[in-house]
Amino acid sequence: MSTEDVYAMAGEFAAQGRPFAVATVVRVEGSSSARRGSKAIIDDRGKLVLGWIGGGCAESAVRSEALRSLKQQMPLVVTLDLTEEVLGVGMPCGGKMEVFIEPVLPKPELLIAGHGRIAETLARLGHLLGFRVTVNDPGAEPSAFPQADRVIAKDFDLSQTPVGPNTFAVIATQHKNDHLWLQKALAGEAAYVALIASHHRARLVVDYLAAEGIAKEKLAKITAPAGLDLGATTPEEIALSIMSQIVALRRGGTLKPLSLNDDALSAQGESEDRLITQCESSHSG
Repeated sequence: MSTEDVYAMAGEFAAQGRPFAVATVVRVEGSSSARRGSKAIIDDRGKLVLGWIGGGCAESAVRSEALRSLKQQMPLVVTLDLTEEVLGVGMPCGGKMEVFIEPVLPKPELLIAGHGRIAETLARLGHLLGFRVTVNDPGAEPSAFPQADRVIAKDFDLSQTPVGPNTFAVIATQHKNDHLWLQKALAGEAAYVALIASHHRARLVVDYLAAEGIAKEKLAKITAPAGLDLGATTPEEIALSIMSQIVALRRGGTLKPLSLNDDALSAQGESEDRLITQCESSHSG
Protein backbone atom coordinates (compact mmCIF):
# COMPACT_ATOMS: atom_id res chain seq x y z
CA MET A 1 0.00 0.00 0.00
CA SER A 2 1.38 3.39 -1.04
CA THR A 3 0.31 6.99 -0.70
CA GLU A 4 -0.78 6.80 -4.33
CA ASP A 5 -3.14 3.94 -3.41
CA VAL A 6 -4.70 6.06 -0.67
CA TYR A 7 -5.22 9.01 -3.01
CA ALA A 8 -6.63 6.72 -5.70
CA MET A 9 -9.22 5.29 -3.32
CA ALA A 10 -10.02 8.77 -2.03
CA GLY A 11 -10.71 9.78 -5.63
CA GLU A 12 -13.01 6.78 -6.10
CA PHE A 13 -14.95 7.54 -2.93
CA ALA A 14 -15.29 11.21 -3.91
CA ALA A 15 -16.51 10.29 -7.40
CA GLN A 16 -19.14 8.01 -5.86
CA GLY A 17 -20.28 10.75 -3.47
CA ARG A 18 -19.32 8.67 -0.43
CA PRO A 19 -18.33 10.52 2.76
CA PHE A 20 -15.00 9.51 4.28
CA ALA A 21 -12.11 10.85 6.32
CA VAL A 22 -8.39 10.90 5.62
CA ALA A 23 -6.20 10.41 8.70
CA THR A 24 -2.55 11.45 8.47
CA VAL A 25 0.11 10.97 11.14
CA VAL A 26 1.77 14.39 11.46
CA ARG A 27 4.00 13.90 14.52
CA VAL A 28 5.51 10.93 16.38
CA GLU A 29 7.47 10.91 19.63
CA GLY A 30 9.04 7.79 21.07
CA SER A 31 7.84 4.33 20.18
CA SER A 32 5.07 3.95 17.60
CA SER A 33 4.34 1.47 14.84
CA ALA A 34 3.23 4.29 12.53
CA ARG A 35 5.52 6.85 10.96
CA ARG A 36 5.05 10.51 10.16
CA GLY A 37 3.15 10.76 6.89
CA SER A 38 1.32 7.46 7.33
CA LYS A 39 -2.22 7.74 5.98
CA ALA A 40 -5.50 5.90 6.17
CA ILE A 41 -9.00 6.22 4.77
CA ILE A 42 -11.90 5.73 7.17
CA ASP A 43 -15.47 5.46 5.87
CA ASP A 44 -18.64 6.89 7.39
CA ARG A 45 -19.21 3.70 9.40
CA GLY A 46 -15.86 4.05 11.14
CA LYS A 47 -14.17 1.29 9.17
CA LEU A 48 -10.54 1.69 8.16
CA VAL A 49 -10.74 0.68 4.51
CA LEU A 50 -7.18 1.38 3.44
CA GLY A 51 -3.90 2.54 4.95
CA TRP A 52 -2.11 2.38 8.26
CA ILE A 53 -1.95 4.78 11.21
CA GLY A 54 -0.72 2.39 13.88
CA GLY A 55 -1.87 -0.87 15.40
CA GLY A 56 -4.84 -1.71 17.56
CA CYS A 57 -3.78 0.60 20.39
CA ALA A 58 -4.19 3.65 18.13
CA GLU A 59 -6.46 2.61 15.30
CA SER A 60 -9.69 2.36 17.30
CA ALA A 61 -9.16 5.84 18.73
CA VAL A 62 -8.52 7.36 15.29
CA ARG A 63 -11.55 5.62 13.81
CA SER A 64 -13.74 6.98 16.58
CA GLU A 65 -12.39 10.51 16.11
CA ALA A 66 -12.86 10.21 12.35
CA LEU A 67 -16.57 9.59 12.90
CA ARG A 68 -16.71 12.68 15.11
CA SER A 69 -14.94 14.70 12.43
CA LEU A 70 -17.46 13.56 9.81
CA LYS A 71 -20.39 14.35 12.07
CA GLN A 72 -19.09 17.82 12.90
CA GLN A 73 -17.88 18.39 9.32
CA MET A 74 -14.69 19.80 10.75
CA PRO A 75 -11.04 18.66 10.62
CA LEU A 76 -9.47 17.54 13.88
CA VAL A 77 -5.98 17.12 15.27
CA VAL A 78 -5.90 14.21 17.71
CA THR A 79 -3.06 13.66 20.18
CA LEU A 80 -2.63 10.05 21.27
CA ASP A 81 -0.56 9.34 24.35
CA LEU A 82 0.29 5.71 23.76
CA THR A 83 1.67 5.32 27.30
CA GLU A 84 -1.73 5.90 28.92
CA GLU A 85 -5.33 4.90 28.40
CA VAL A 86 -6.66 8.00 26.68
CA LEU A 87 -9.08 8.42 23.83
CA GLY A 88 -9.92 4.74 24.06
CA VAL A 89 -6.35 3.64 23.24
CA GLY A 90 -6.70 0.98 25.90
CA MET A 91 -3.15 -0.35 26.29
CA PRO A 92 0.33 1.13 26.77
CA CYS A 93 2.34 1.12 23.55
CA GLY A 94 4.82 3.85 24.32
CA GLY A 95 5.34 7.23 22.72
CA LYS A 96 2.99 9.91 21.46
CA MET A 97 1.42 10.53 18.12
CA GLU A 98 -0.55 13.37 16.53
CA VAL A 99 -3.01 12.57 13.77
CA PHE A 100 -4.68 15.09 11.47
CA ILE A 101 -8.16 13.96 10.45
CA GLU A 102 -9.83 15.62 7.50
CA PRO A 103 -13.45 14.87 6.59
CA VAL A 104 -14.30 14.62 2.91
CA LEU A 105 -17.99 15.08 2.33
CA PRO A 106 -20.02 15.09 -0.88
CA LYS A 107 -21.53 18.39 -1.91
CA PRO A 108 -24.94 18.96 -0.35
CA GLU A 109 -27.69 18.82 -2.95
CA LEU A 110 -30.17 21.61 -3.42
CA LEU A 111 -33.25 20.10 -5.05
CA ILE A 112 -35.59 22.68 -6.53
CA ALA A 113 -38.94 21.36 -7.66
CA GLY A 114 -40.42 24.10 -9.80
CA HIS A 115 -39.49 27.01 -12.05
CA GLY A 116 -39.84 30.76 -12.08
CA ARG A 117 -37.82 33.65 -10.65
CA ILE A 118 -37.62 32.27 -7.10
CA ALA A 119 -36.39 28.92 -8.40
CA GLU A 120 -33.90 30.59 -10.73
CA THR A 121 -32.48 32.73 -7.93
CA LEU A 122 -32.32 29.72 -5.61
CA ALA A 123 -30.29 27.86 -8.21
CA ARG A 124 -27.83 30.74 -8.55
CA LEU A 125 -27.43 31.12 -4.80
CA GLY A 126 -27.12 27.38 -4.29
CA HIS A 127 -24.34 27.16 -6.86
CA LEU A 128 -22.56 30.13 -5.28
CA LEU A 129 -22.74 28.46 -1.85
CA GLY A 130 -21.30 25.15 -3.03
CA PHE A 131 -24.41 23.04 -3.49
CA ARG A 132 -24.99 20.56 -6.26
CA VAL A 133 -28.13 21.99 -7.82
CA THR A 134 -30.90 19.88 -9.34
CA VAL A 135 -33.99 21.48 -10.87
CA ASN A 136 -36.99 19.29 -11.66
CA ASP A 137 -40.09 20.70 -13.32
CA PRO A 138 -41.90 20.24 -16.65
CA GLY A 139 -41.62 23.98 -17.24
CA ALA A 140 -37.92 24.27 -16.41
CA GLU A 141 -35.81 25.48 -19.33
CA PRO A 142 -32.07 24.71 -19.11
CA SER A 143 -31.30 28.22 -20.37
CA ALA A 144 -33.02 29.66 -17.28
CA PHE A 145 -30.78 27.62 -14.96
CA PRO A 146 -27.26 27.93 -16.44
CA GLN A 147 -25.55 27.12 -13.14
CA ALA A 148 -27.64 24.06 -12.26
CA ASP A 149 -25.91 20.68 -12.41
CA ARG A 150 -29.08 18.97 -13.64
CA VAL A 151 -32.31 20.27 -15.15
CA ILE A 152 -34.98 17.60 -15.47
CA ALA A 153 -38.13 18.43 -17.43
CA LYS A 154 -39.54 14.93 -17.99
CA ASP A 155 -39.88 12.96 -14.76
CA PHE A 156 -43.55 12.18 -14.42
CA ASP A 157 -43.11 9.60 -11.63
CA LEU A 158 -40.28 11.59 -9.95
CA SER A 159 -38.00 8.55 -10.26
CA GLN A 160 -35.09 10.44 -11.82
CA THR A 161 -34.52 12.53 -8.72
CA PRO A 162 -33.35 10.55 -5.69
CA VAL A 163 -33.67 12.18 -2.27
CA GLY A 164 -31.48 11.41 0.73
CA PRO A 165 -30.17 12.86 4.00
CA ASN A 166 -27.81 15.14 2.05
CA THR A 167 -30.70 16.72 0.10
CA PHE A 168 -32.16 20.15 0.81
CA ALA A 169 -35.51 20.15 -0.97
CA VAL A 170 -37.44 23.30 -1.87
CA ILE A 171 -40.84 22.81 -3.48
CA ALA A 172 -41.75 25.76 -5.69
CA THR A 173 -44.23 24.02 -7.98
CA GLN A 174 -46.91 26.70 -7.68
CA HIS A 175 -49.31 24.10 -6.28
CA LYS A 176 -48.76 21.52 -9.04
CA ASN A 177 -47.98 18.17 -7.40
CA ASP A 178 -46.49 19.87 -4.35
CA HIS A 179 -47.98 17.15 -2.14
CA LEU A 180 -46.18 14.46 -4.18
CA TRP A 181 -42.86 16.23 -3.84
CA LEU A 182 -43.38 16.64 -0.10
CA GLN A 183 -44.11 12.94 0.25
CA LYS A 184 -40.97 12.05 -1.72
CA ALA A 185 -38.76 14.42 0.30
CA LEU A 186 -40.11 13.12 3.61
CA ALA A 187 -39.75 9.49 2.54
CA GLY A 188 -36.13 10.14 1.54
CA GLU A 189 -35.42 11.79 4.91
CA ALA A 190 -34.18 14.98 3.29
CA ALA A 191 -32.19 17.29 5.56
CA TYR A 192 -34.56 20.16 4.76
CA VAL A 193 -38.05 20.12 3.30
CA ALA A 194 -39.62 23.47 2.46
CA LEU A 195 -42.76 24.51 0.63
CA ILE A 196 -43.09 27.91 -1.00
CA ALA A 197 -46.74 28.74 -0.42
CA SER A 198 -49.06 30.99 1.53
CA HIS A 199 -49.99 30.05 5.07
CA HIS A 200 -53.43 29.01 3.82
CA ARG A 201 -52.07 26.80 1.04
CA ALA A 202 -49.43 25.29 3.34
CA ARG A 203 -52.11 24.31 5.86
CA LEU A 204 -54.24 22.69 3.15
CA VAL A 205 -51.32 20.60 1.89
CA VAL A 206 -50.18 19.52 5.36
CA ASP A 207 -53.74 18.57 6.32
CA TYR A 208 -54.03 16.55 3.11
CA LEU A 209 -50.82 14.65 3.88
CA ALA A 210 -52.02 13.98 7.41
CA ALA A 211 -55.25 12.55 5.99
CA GLU A 212 -53.10 10.33 3.77
CA GLY A 213 -51.59 8.81 6.88
CA ILE A 214 -48.22 10.55 7.14
CA ALA A 215 -47.14 10.68 10.78
CA LYS A 216 -47.22 13.99 12.65
CA GLU A 217 -43.53 13.80 13.50
CA LYS A 218 -42.69 13.63 9.80
CA LEU A 219 -45.05 16.44 8.89
CA ALA A 220 -43.37 18.56 11.56
CA LYS A 221 -40.21 18.51 9.42
CA ILE A 222 -41.89 20.55 6.71
CA THR A 223 -41.01 24.24 6.70
CA ALA A 224 -44.00 26.06 5.26
CA PRO A 225 -44.05 28.81 4.29
CA ALA A 226 -40.36 28.46 3.41
CA GLY A 227 -37.59 30.76 4.60
CA LEU A 228 -36.77 33.16 7.40
CA ASP A 229 -38.77 36.27 8.17
CA LEU A 230 -36.64 38.89 6.43
CA GLY A 231 -39.62 40.95 5.43
CA ALA A 232 -38.96 39.68 1.89
CA THR A 233 -41.26 40.88 -0.89
CA THR A 234 -39.43 40.20 -4.18
CA PRO A 235 -38.65 36.73 -5.59
CA GLU A 236 -34.95 37.38 -5.07
CA GLU A 237 -35.47 38.33 -1.43
CA ILE A 238 -37.64 35.27 -0.86
CA ALA A 239 -34.92 33.06 -2.35
CA LEU A 240 -32.37 34.73 -0.06
CA SER A 241 -34.54 34.05 2.99
CA ILE A 242 -34.76 30.37 2.04
CA MET A 243 -31.02 29.95 1.43
CA SER A 244 -30.31 31.78 4.69
CA GLN A 245 -32.47 29.24 6.50
CA ILE A 246 -30.67 26.37 4.79
CA VAL A 247 -27.24 27.74 5.74
CA ALA A 248 -28.34 28.23 9.35
CA LEU A 249 -29.58 24.64 9.47
CA ARG A 250 -26.38 23.20 7.95
CA ARG A 251 -24.01 25.24 10.10
CA GLY A 252 -25.93 25.24 13.37
CA GLY A 253 -26.59 28.95 13.30
CA THR A 254 -28.52 30.56 16.15
CA LEU A 255 -30.29 33.09 13.88
CA LYS A 256 -29.38 35.76 16.43
CA PRO A 257 -27.77 39.06 15.38
CA LEU A 258 -23.98 39.04 15.40
CA SER A 259 -23.86 42.42 17.18
CA LEU A 260 -22.89 42.13 20.84
CA ASN A 261 -22.75 44.38 23.85
CA ASP A 262 -19.44 46.03 24.77
CA ASP A 263 -18.47 43.40 27.38
CA ALA A 264 -19.16 40.54 25.02
CA LEU A 265 -17.26 42.25 22.22
CA SER A 266 -14.27 42.73 24.48
CA ALA A 267 -14.27 39.09 25.53
CA GLN A 268 -14.64 37.97 21.93
CA GLY A 269 -11.75 40.20 20.86
CA GLU A 270 -9.46 38.78 23.55
CA SER A 271 -10.36 35.25 22.48
CA GLU A 272 -9.65 36.06 18.81
CA ASP A 273 -6.32 37.67 19.75
CA ARG A 274 -5.28 34.53 21.63
CA LEU A 275 -6.23 32.37 18.67
CA ILE A 276 -4.24 34.55 16.26
CA THR A 277 -1.22 34.44 18.61
CA GLN A 278 -1.42 30.65 18.81
CA CYS A 279 -1.62 30.35 15.04
CA GLU A 280 1.36 32.67 14.54
CA SER A 281 3.38 30.73 17.12
CA SER A 282 2.49 27.47 15.41
CA HIS A 283 3.55 28.72 11.99
CA SER A 284 6.77 30.27 13.29
CA GLY A 285 7.66 27.01 14.99
